[in-house]
This record gives sequence, C-alpha cells and structure tokens, in this order.
Amino acid sequence: MLNRLLSGDMPRSRVLAVLLLLIFLGLAAAPFVFPGVKALNVAAKVLIFVVLVASFDLLLGYTGIVSFAHTMFFGIGAYGVAIASSRMGAGWGALALGLGAALLVSLLLSLAIGLFSLRVRAIFFAMITLAVAAAFQTLASQLSEWTGGEDGLSFKLPEWLSPSFEPFDNEVLGVLIDGRILTYYLLFVLAVVLVLALLRIVNSPFGRVLQAIRENEFRAEAIGYRVVVYRTLSSVLSALFACVAGAMLALWLRYNGPDTSLSFEIMMDCLLIVVIGGMGTIYGAAIGSVLFLIAQSYLQDLLRVASEAAHGLPWLAALLSPDRWLLWLGVLFVLSVYYFPSGVVGRLRSSRAGA
Repeated sequence: MLNRLLSGDMPRSRVLAVLLLLIFLGLAAAPFVFPGVKALNVAAKVLIFVVLVASFDLLLGYTGIVSFAHTMFFGIGAYGVAIASSRMGAGWGALALGLGAALLVSLLLSLAIGLFSLRVRAIFFAMITLAVAAAFQTLASQLSEWTGGEDGLSFKLPEWLSPSFEPFDNEVLGVLIDGRILTYYLLFVLAVVLVLALLRIVNSPFGRVLQAIRENEFRAEAIGYRVVVYRTLSSVLSALFACVAGAMLALWLRYNGPDTSLSFEIMMDCLLIVVIGGMGTIYGAAIGSVLFLIAQSYLQDLLRVASEAAHGLPWLAALLSPDRWLLWLGVLFVLSVYYFPSGVVGRLRSSRAGA
C-alpha cells in the first residue's frame, strides 16, 4: 500500500525513511508539539516551500532545465487569490476563482515560454526566463490598481479560516483550535497531495523520458521522443504546481506583495534547497526545506545564545554575533555541498547502496 502511495519510489535508506517519517509527523502535529506563533509560521512555510521546491526540481533535477522564472508563477498564484479575495470579499468562491484564474494565466505563460524559448540552449534560456521574471515583477509593482503596487494587498478569508473562528469551546490537547490552525491543516493536506502527485509524475513513463532528456537530449531525440514537447510539458506542470504553492502562501499570510512572492531571493532559496536536499529527488525538497528554513529562522537565536556564552572571549563573541547569521548560513551551505555533493538524499541513498 505504501509502495503504491509513493509510486514505487521508496526511500531506499533506513536513515532517510526515518527522517521523512519524522518530518511528516512533526509537520502533522506542529500546532500541538511546537507551540508559539513563530514555530507555526516556520512549519507553514516549510509546507509551502516543499511544494515550490519540488515543482522546481521537476524542471531542474528531472528535466535539466535552468529557469529563473519559477517564482513568477509562485507570485501569480499568490496574486490570483489576493486580487479575487480583495475584490469579491471573503468567500470560497473568491478563492476558487482566484486560483482558477491564476492557474490559467500560469498555463498560458509557461506554454508561451516553453514554445518560444525552450529551443534556446542552456544559459541563454536561463537569461530569457530571468528577463521575463524581472519584467513581471516590475509590472506587478506598477499595476497598483490591481496589485496594490509596492504596498501589496491584504484580504480576508472565509469564516472557517479566519483567526477569530473557534469551532470548539474547550482546548484540544492543550491548544485552542481556531481558523489559523484550520488554515495550517488545509496547507498540510494540500502539500501532501501535491507531493504525492509529483512523485507519481516523476515515476511514470513520462517522468522517465524527462530523465532521459536530462541525461542525453540528442539520444532521446534520436530514439523518437519529441524533446521540445516533453520539455514544454515539464515547464507547464512545474508552473502549475508553483502557482498552487503561491496560493498556499497567500492563504497563510492573508497578504501578498511583490517582495513577498516575486523577489529574486525566493528563487535563490529554491536553488539552495534543491542543492542541499538533492537534485532529481522529490524527497530532497522536503529534507532541504526543513534544514534550510529551520536554519534561516533559528540561526540568529542560536548565535545570540552562543555569543552571550562566549562573553569572556570578545573576539569569539563578536564572531558569533547574531548580526553575522548570513555569514554562518553561507558557511553551513558550503559545508553541506562539500560533504553532501549529491545532496542529503543522494548521499544517504548512495551510502545504503554501498553497504
């Protein structure tokens, strides 16, 4: 049953299986096990980034396409929900219409980019996608009547997802259930379903053709596969999943702006997470997202404690200053690439195969 659910793509490593199980259980029980607003925000962000990074890995890791326009579709999903909800008011119909319109726009844009640009090789295609993403971010900032400009859009959600909604009078396991927690579990269910769908795609005959194209595009073309068609379909599917991830972000924040979903920093975070987790593995998106976002969220707090503990050594306290957290995050990334060149998932699976 589990093998069918995971589309035959088992972890193939006992350590990896335990890590994935811990991540699943931790995210499933996050509102009850990790109390506090910050912890819940980190858990929700992990769910969103797992979907976003896994969809990006469909392009980069499985098809070998380097695209910098991925966060554009992420932003389209977020703006679709935000614009529809701000104009139509809080309601499930607004959410459905916003997501549907965003998916349609993402489909048409990704299809256009795929058809007109995927014949361009490597770095040239990457530069085209970067230019398109930059143009879209500028457009989102200037169309203030629709997007709210640099200030973005705030909106309300249906009553069940509103923080003020409390379905139970008493606490459940010591936690008062409200609309915020219901929103979190909506994201959790969406993330699980979307990751399982991506596993099904990459382990299907279609996914194996994508991997063949990644390994040797000319050989795949020679044996009869229409490479441009498969690469375009991969681009479209990746864009649609990223669009849903953007809608998930808007649902959680109840706000969206250019810097929230369209910034180049999000694109860089996706690249880092893919490398850390392991390219060409959907499981790598989960492992990498958890490691990166926990480090990003709690490294400053850890450095603050370490700096205070080293107050007797001024040079060490200065080196461990919380203001230098980006430096230490960079060091951790370099170390992870050095010791896990194929990513955490790749290293664990190769260790298992070697054993």
